[in-house]
Order: sequence, then C-alpha cells, then structure tokens
Amino acid sequence: MAHILVAEDDEAVRSFVKRALELDGHTVIAEEDGAAAAERLAAEDGAFDLILSDIKMPVMDGIAFALIAARDHPHVPILLMTGFADQRERANGLEALIHDVVTKPFSLADIRRAVADALQGVVREEAPRRYA
Repeated sequence: MAHILVAEDDEAVRSFVKRALELDGHTVIAEEDGAAAAERLAAEDGAFDLILSDIKMPVMDGIAFALIAARDHPHVPILLMTGFADQRERANGLEALIHDVVTKPFSLADIRRAVADALQGVVREEAPRRYA
C-alpha cells in the first residue's frame, strides 16, 4: 500500500481523511499546514507515494506547498482539496504539477476513489453540471 502525506488545517477533516485512507491499508502522515508538511517531505527525502493537501491553510497554503513539492520531488503525485470555488480556480494552470483537485465536502468513498485514481494515474472526467 501507499505512503501518503496529508496537509490539512482542519483537525476534523484531517482525522477523517487519515482514517479513510488507512481503511485502504495506506500509511498516512498528517500535518496541520503546508509548512509542516514541507518540512516532513524534506525530512523523509520525498519518500511518499502521494501528497494530499488542502489549498487554503495558514502559514503555507497548499499551492505554495505543491510548488515546493513538485520542484523538489517531481516523482510524487499531488492531489489538492478545497471547499472554496475561488481556491479551486487558483489551482488552474498547475495541471502539469497536480493530479486533480477534490471538492469539499466529500464522502468517504469520494476521497478513497480520488486517492486510488491519483496513485494509479487515472484522470476522471468531471460529469457535466446540469442547471435547471
């Protein structure tokens, strides 16, 4: 199974994601912001199979963390998550660096599927939105 680094400032979400991924047998290291995650990534010399990071966090946000991670460890896939539409827009233009952006709130099945896809290099097309 995979060794995954999670960066998420919300303790409840961080705990939920960690438990969800551990259900699939992954080893998960969870940090509370991008700066702490960047330090952990450097300390472990990029020895992760996946990075999963929130975009909006204090100290260092997920975009800054993703840029550092991609520069220093380009072999590690990056999956971002956010509950803010404007933050999702900030990830535009980073397609070469990140695998995907997962929109919060997400279910247990959603996050497990997104991580499985990222680990396997699968890119799913988003279903077209229908407006009434």
